[in-house]
Amino acid sequence: MVTLDERPQLIDALSALRDRVAAVRLPLPLPGASRARQTRAELLAQLDDYLVPRLKDPDAPLLAVVGGSTGAGKSTLVNSLVGRRVSESGVLRPTTRTPVLVCHPEDHHWFAGMRVLPQLTRVWLPQADEEHPVEEPPEENALRVETAASLPRGLALLDAPDIDSLVVENRLLAAELICAADIWVMVTTASRYADAVPWHLLRTAKEYDATLVTVLDRVPHQVIGEVSRQYEALLDKAGLGDVPRFTIPELPESTDGGSGLLPDSAVAPLRGWLAHRAEDPAARQQALHRTATGVIDSLDSRLPELAGAVAAQYASAVRLGGAVETAYREQAKRVRQQLGRGAVLAGDARTRWRGYPRDSTADELLDALAESLAALLHCAVAAAEERVRDAWQRDPAADALGPPRTGGDREAGERTGVEVRRWRRVLEELAEEEVRNVERPSGSRSSRASRTAVPEADTVAALLAASLLGGRRTRAAGDRLAELLGAQAALRLRDKGGELVLSYVDRVLHAERDRRLAPLDGLDVTPEPQAELIAALSVLQKEK
Repeated sequence: MVTLDERPQLIDALSALRDRVAAVRLPLPLPGASRARQTRAELLAQLDDYLVPRLKDPDAPLLAVVGGSTGAGKSTLVNSLVGRRVSESGVLRPTTRTPVLVCHPEDHHWFAGMRVLPQLTRVWLPQADEEHPVEEPPEENALRVETAASLPRGLALLDAPDIDSLVVENRLLAAELICAADIWVMVTTASRYADAVPWHLLRTAKEYDATLVTVLDRVPHQVIGEVSRQYEALLDKAGLGDVPRFTIPELPESTDGGSGLLPDSAVAPLRGWLAHRAEDPAARQQALHRTATGVIDSLDSRLPELAGAVAAQYASAVRLGGAVETAYREQAKRVRQQLGRGAVLAGDARTRWRGYPRDSTADELLDALAESLAALLHCAVAAAEERVRDAWQRDPAADALGPPRTGGDREAGERTGVEVRRWRRVLEELAEEEVRNVERPSGSRSSRASRTAVPEADTVAALLAASLLGGRRTRAAGDRLAELLGAQAALRLRDKGGELVLSYVDRVLHAERDRRLAPLDGLDVTPEPQAELIAALSVLQKEK
């Protein structure tokens, strides 16, 4: 049971929970994600605009939000309850673009600040009259605050935009404003009382157990009894039979474009009901307690659902990332196998090796081997991307990440070429260092002529590359290195060169893998928000 006495620990628990909800990210287009995003938005609206402000200031005026679909007569109803025009109404639909809040002059300070609806800028205009009708202020995200001594102290009315407005921003704002209400006043008409939109709001109010009142507006006199009975039957069937109902007949003031005020007799019952809630301490406490308790109790089911949506997002992110990791891991294994088989020694590289050193220079052989290695790596990247594309095409969550690259991605080929050229430079530096460090026999001459001269660094580099990339077919390159450098030096050089090749293979594939994962990593889908939501809910449940 929640009491509306100020309770710092409960407020702290709700504030912490609010931060956990705000931290939730649901970027992947999974089934149910749209509903989860709406739940998140509604939770933030209720916590920011209603629950926390209400618990901090239990003595603040009751806020009754008047909501409904296009043409339901909300603005005319608010004007009539106040006794003068405070909200623009007319034939043009949707009319209400800027929400209007009306309160008693002595309650003005409660709404002049940012206690509720802090995201809306406050706007005050000169009081309207028959000769100077109200004009909508040009500001977006604005709340117009009016005062009227005709309203009782402790009661404020808020005329919200149409919940089915053609303007998306208006629909979202209407839903947010309703979440800020102590009392939900749902307005519908004789011709639209069975529509889905008002019933969605009614069922939502029932789900939250909010203090709710319904107004059946613009009912023709000749069918007022029949329509009222049918509407009552629908409410009973929906479990809303105890909701106060008010019926307003179709009147000239409501059919000529809504430019006038309804007769006092038409709105007196509703005005009296609202005034009683504001002026009678027991009725006020009952209204506040029901709405606040209903919202807090609804968190027991809504937050686990949101946590489940977070878990589904993380599972999908792991699945999408796993497809990328698997594709590139398999290609890395395949490239290593191809290197062991000497797959690089193909095409021009094979021709250059066969012609070396008679018909090909060391530099030409090294060029051909580097180009063949780059082609092998580019093919591996293309194959990995093809595998990723196939996996992602079967996963609707991947729509948020953009399409994987095709096999002929030119930029990937250029990046691979850059890395292979870097590998070649480092390989040449290794060869130069080994040539400088090689020990020459002193005294007697070597019986082999090739040992009598210091080997050229480019020759050592070309032979080293051939021995590393050509497999068994270039065994002679290793033998030649041993002749030029000595067995131990040649073995040491080949070990360093082998590590260098594998490090650059991994460097190329890991870079392309990380590039493919970057959009997913940028979404920052992690498992922590799920646990944090449940933990925050647990703390709140102990404080209720």
